[in-house]
Amino acid sequence: MDVGKTEDTTITGTKGRKRRKLWLKIMGGIIGAVVLFMGITFVVHTISNGIEKKKIESYGQYVNVDGKKMNVSIQGSGEQTIVLLPGQGTPSPVIDFKLLIDELTSDYRVVAIEPFGYGLSDQTDSERTTENIVSEVHEAVQQLGINRYILMGHSITGLYAATYVNTYPDEVSAFVGIDSSVPNQPGMDVKLPLNLMKFLKQSGLMRVLAKVSGDSDASLAYDEHTREQMRLISNQVSTNPTMINELEHLGSNFKNGENLTYPRDMPMLLFVQSNNEHNPQWIPLHEEQAKQSAQGKMIPMEGSHYLHHTKYKEIAEEFKSYMKQLQ
Repeated sequence: MDVGKTEDTTITGTKGRKRRKLWLKIMGGIIGAVVLFMGITFVVHTISNGIEKKKIESYGQYVNVDGKKMNVSIQGSGEQTIVLLPGQGTPSPVIDFKLLIDELTSDYRVVAIEPFGYGLSDQTDSERTTENIVSEVHEAVQQLGINRYILMGHSITGLYAATYVNTYPDEVSAFVGIDSSVPNQPGMDVKLPLNLMKFLKQSGLMRVLAKVSGDSDASLAYDEHTREQMRLISNQVSTNPTMINELEHLGSNFKNGENLTYPRDMPMLLFVQSNNEHNPQWIPLHEEQAKQSAQGKMIPMEGSHYLHHTKYKEIAEEFKSYMKQLQ
């Protein structure tokens, strides 16, 4: 019997078991640390939500739509009215549009609407189809007694507005898009990581990520108080069930509306991001859309998708000039 070999085998086996135990301890420590971190993050997120909710200042007024409260803001006293609609997922449309609204109210009455799930409006269980969203916005406009208006909006509004103006052509006097969606734009059937988005929100990790990434609006012309209110509302409403449901319908809403066009006699002014690196067809798509209108005009602008954050003065000036030409 080879005693030396047996002893070597025993020693090797003992070392192997020790290494396994060490790795198990390390892995257990890592898992424990992650669980502890997640637990603390969730508790802090839950407590912070309760505290922050009390710090949100009300603005605008409520109208009753489908038995729920929809928040709207009415500013300015011009003879013509602008109905202003947000891009998808904008936490507080009224505050988000503040810089642009301030430039418009000297000549127009501006009615900024926060659809269900946005800003201070209620959430809803109604499916976020284009038809339901359009019907709800129109009901809010009717509740306010507005019968004739310019429809202006950002991003996804370009899709919804195509249905809106064809459904209520006698009410809308013109459409103005701020880097607005085009019904036939490609790539809108992509599957979004909605479960991940919900997990990040509910666990509090989204709050951590926002904190680490810093204030993306710090360089904009909003004052500190306004930015704080935007942050508070964003923490409350971002990726809420109503917004998630709208994202779930994003592909089907585009599919159902891909052949929609604007009426030929509908004046159309489109402000379009000229430096869209993700979609080289962005400008051509809007050029074709502008041609749908006998009085269509497209104005390219360099900036982010949220053009109204930095180009609000230019947008207001070009819009006012366009409307004077129409008159």
